[in-house]
Amino acid sequence: MTLMKRCLAEFIGTFWLVLGGCGSAVLAATFTAKDVTLGLDTSFPLGISFLGVALAFGLTVFTMAYAVGHISGGHFNPAVSFGLWAGKRFSGSDLLPYIVAQVLGGIVAAIIILIIASGNPDFALGGANPLATNGYGAHSPGGYSLLSCLICEIVLTFMFLLIILGVTDRRASVGFAPAAIGLALTLIHLISIPVTNTSVNPARSTGVALFCGNAELIAQLWMFWVAPIIGAILAGWLYLAIFAESRIPASVNPEVERIS
Repeated sequence: MTLMKRCLAEFIGTFWLVLGGCGSAVLAATFTAKDVTLGLDTSFPLGISFLGVALAFGLTVFTMAYAVGHISGGHFNPAVSFGLWAGKRFSGSDLLPYIVAQVLGGIVAAIIILIIASGNPDFALGGANPLATNGYGAHSPGGYSLLSCLICEIVLTFMFLLIILGVTDRRASVGFAPAAIGLALTLIHLISIPVTNTSVNPARSTGVALFCGNAELIAQLWMFWVAPIIGAILAGWLYLAIFAESRIPASVNPEVERIS
C-alpha cells in the first residue's frame, strides 16, 4: 500500500475519531429537548453524559480499526505512531507524514463540529472547555493541577500503548485487537474526563483547540503533545525490552533444524 493511501486512511480515521468523540461531547452530552407534544414549555434531559462520550470515543476507534486498520495500521493518533516506532513496529521515515495526516483529520473534524453546532442559536464558545478541548488548572473539568494532568496523560497513554502493542502482537488472538483497543480507549475516558477532558491523542487536542476561541487553551496545548508522546514512547521501549518475541538463531533451535 502506498504511503499516500496509508496517510489518507489515517486522515479519515482521525477525522472520525474527533468527529465522533468530540462531536458527541459538544452536541449530545448535555442535550435537552422541549416537550412540544403536550404543549409544555419545560425541558427534559436527553444527553448522553460523559459515559456516552467515553463510549463514543471507543466506538470511533473500534469501527475505524476494522475499516482501515488493514491499510494504515489504524493509528489515528500521533502518540500511537510514536509508541509503535519506539517498539520497532513502525518506520521512523513514515512518522511525519502520518502525524500531518492525523492532525489534518482532527482539524477538519473540528471545523465540521463547529459548523454543525453553530446552527443552534443557543450555541456559544464558552466555559472552561469549549468545543470539547483539553486543559489543566482552570481548564481541567475537575480543577486538577498541571502535575496531576501531566501524570494522568502519561500513565494512561502508556497503558493504552501497552494494550495496543499486546493485542497486535503476532502471538495474540487474531481478530480481537480493534475491540480491545476501543474498549481501552473507553475506559481511559471514564477515568480521565474529569481530569483533563481526556486527550491521550495530540491530534484530537489540536484540532478542537485551534477553533475554541480561547488563547489560554492553545497555550496549554503543549502538555497534550508532550505527555502522550512520553507515555507512548516509554510503553514502546518497555514492550520491546521485556515482552517482544525473542529471536532464536536457527542453529540453536531444534525445531528449525529438524524441519531443515
